[in-house]
Amino acid sequence: MDGSRNSRSALQPQQTRRIKLNVGGELFETTAATLLSAGPDSLLAALASGGDLDCPIFIDRDPEIFSVLLSLLRTNRLPSSALRFSKQDLAEESLYYGLESRLRSAASPPPLSGIDASLVHTIRPASDSSPSAFSAFASDGSLCIAHGGQISAYDYNLTHLATVRTHLEDITSIRRVYPDLAAVGSQSAAGLHFYDLSAGRHVGSAHWTDSTDPRIYKTKVFAIAEADSTNSVFASFDSAHRENCIIQVDKSTLQITAELGRQSGNSAKAMVAGKLKYLPESGAVFGSAVSFGAFGYAGYMRVWDPRCGGKVVWETNEPGSGRSSSRFGDSFADVDVDVEEGLMFKVGSKSGDVAMADMRNLGEDPWVYLEEKNHSLRNTGGGENSVVHCYGKQVFVGRERGLEVWSRVRKARDEDDGEEGGGRKGGYRRNLVDRVEEARDRGCGSFSEALGDRDFLTMKYVKFLVFWQSSFFWGYLLTQTQLVGSLC
Repeated sequence: MDGSRNSRSALQPQQTRRIKLNVGGELFETTAATLLSAGPDSLLAALASGGDLDCPIFIDRDPEIFSVLLSLLRTNRLPSSALRFSKQDLAEESLYYGLESRLRSAASPPPLSGIDASLVHTIRPASDSSPSAFSAFASDGSLCIAHGGQISAYDYNLTHLATVRTHLEDITSIRRVYPDLAAVGSQSAAGLHFYDLSAGRHVGSAHWTDSTDPRIYKTKVFAIAEADSTNSVFASFDSAHRENCIIQVDKSTLQITAELGRQSGNSAKAMVAGKLKYLPESGAVFGSAVSFGAFGYAGYMRVWDPRCGGKVVWETNEPGSGRSSSRFGDSFADVDVDVEEGLMFKVGSKSGDVAMADMRNLGEDPWVYLEEKNHSLRNTGGGENSVVHCYGKQVFVGRERGLEVWSRVRKARDEDDGEEGGGRKGGYRRNLVDRVEEARDRGCGSFSEALGDRDFLTMKYVKFLVFWQSSFFWGYLLTQTQLVGSLC
C-alpha cells in the first residue's frame, strides 16, 4: 500500500509540471496534465515529457488555432474564438495533434429540435447530375451522396472527401453499410453493388436469381435497408415480369443469405417495396409501396419476420375493405416507423392528416389520427405528394405548402391517456418549420435517415442539399431540394 501511495505522490509533481511550447513563434505555457488529457496516442501527450520552461518545444503550426485546441483541453468545450475559423481548419489542426475525437465530441450538438430550425447552409455535389439518393453512417456522422452514376463522400464536418465513379449510369438507392463501404442500386441496371469509397473500386455484387424460374432475370433494386444487429443488408428487387422479393445479404461476405416476401402481379398490393426499414426490437423488416393512378393512391404496408422464413406477420392494403372506418378512401401517401418508440406514422393522400399506430398492437384498423388543437395550424389541404419521416421522437412531414414537425408533448398526470392522438406517454403537437413562400421555391420531396451523432436529418428533394439548424443549440436538418414540380 505504501508503494502505491508513493507512486501516486511521485506522479503528482510530474503532471503539474509546467511546460512551454512555441507554436508558430508564439509561446504557450501549460501543464503536463493538460497535454496528457489529449489521449495516449496524441502528439501532445508525447510532448508532455519535454518542453521545459527554459527550452520550449517548437511546433510549426498555426498558433491561433492551437490556442482554441488548448482551451478545449483545459475546459472540455470550444471557446467563442473558435467561431473565427472554419470547421475544416479546426478539423485539420485537430487531426495533426491527435484531437479529432475531442473536437468532434465538443462540436456535437444536442438532439435536433424540429420546432426551432432555420435554413443555414447549402451543398452542391461537383457534378452536372442532380443528387438522386444519399445515406449516412451513424457511428461517425459521415455522408455519401449519389448523383448520376457517381458517389460523393463527406466527413462529419460535411467536407468533401472523394467522388467515386461507378459502372452505373444512375444510382437511385444507396446505403452506407461501413464507413468506407456503400451499397448502391439502380432502377435501370441489375443487381445490388458494393463500392469501397476510400479505394474507389467495386468490391462485390448480389443478384436475385432463380434457376427454376427464367422470369427472374436482370432484377433491379428499389430500396435498401441496413440491420446492424444481424450484420445484414436488405434490398427489394423487381424483375421485368413483375416478380419481386426482398433479399438478405451478409455484410461481411456480401453473399445472399435469405429471401423473403416474394410476390408477383401488377396490382398495388403486389408491387415491389419502395421503402424498407429494419425493426431491431422485433428483428422484423417493415416494407411499404404506394402508387398513384387515375383513381388516386393505393398501396400496402407489411412486416416480415426473417427468422420465420420471411413470413408476413402483419399487413394492410389501402384502399382496403374496412368501409366501417371513417377514413375509408383516404389512402396513405407515405408512411414511416419510429423504431425507438415502436410507432408507425402515415399521412393521408386526400386529407393530409397524420395518423399513428402502435407497432406492438397492430390490428385491422390500428390508426389514431393526430389532432391539432390550434385552429390556425390545422391542415387545410390534401396530402398529395406529402412525405413523412420519424426521427428523434419527432415526426417530420413535408408538403407542397412547407415542412412541419409533430413533437411529443408529455401529458400531465391527471390528463386522459385515451385522448385522440395521445400516444403511449403523451400527445403530439404540430409546428411549422418551413415558411410557405420558401417551400414553394423548393417543392416537396422525401426523407432519408439521421446522420450519426451530429443529429442531421435528411430530406430529399432533387437539386441541391440545404441545412437546417436549431437557433439556440447545434442541431441540423439536412434537406435535398428540387425545382418546383419535378416531383410534385
